[in-house]
Amino acid sequence: MLATRTIQKIGTTRTDLFAFAIKGKVTRQDVHDMASSMNEAFDGHGEADMLIYFEDFQGSDPTAQLDLRTAKSQFRALSSVRRYVVVNAPEQAASLVEAVGKILPVDVEVYDDMQAALDDLDATRMTTA
Repeated sequence: MLATRTIQKIGTTRTDLFAFAIKGKVTRQDVHDMASSMNEAFDGHGEADMLIYFEDFQGSDPTAQLDLRTAKSQFRALSSVRRYVVVNAPEQAASLVEAVGKILPVDVEVYDDMQAALDDLDATRMTTA
């Protein structure tokens, strides 16, 4: 399960929904690790939905996207991501969200409320003990 300093995988009741919480400043290593996680997901699931929840986003390292594994993940997402859902995106994340929307051949769905996004995705957040 992906867990970096700033990106945490969120467990849900859907095996084909890959949900992540972003807290803090995203580094190149964070993006690299998330790309690796998504490449593994694409290997195992083919098509999937993604949800990104901005909990306390503090920006990203300008070089965060400069990584071969990240480029591979973004390329694979072109044919593998059905829905890309973003929750609670702050203004400073707008360019990141907009860039993803341009890369993926799907509409980016934006929500202010996590529960509304999960309901629309027909998913429930799993809690850990």
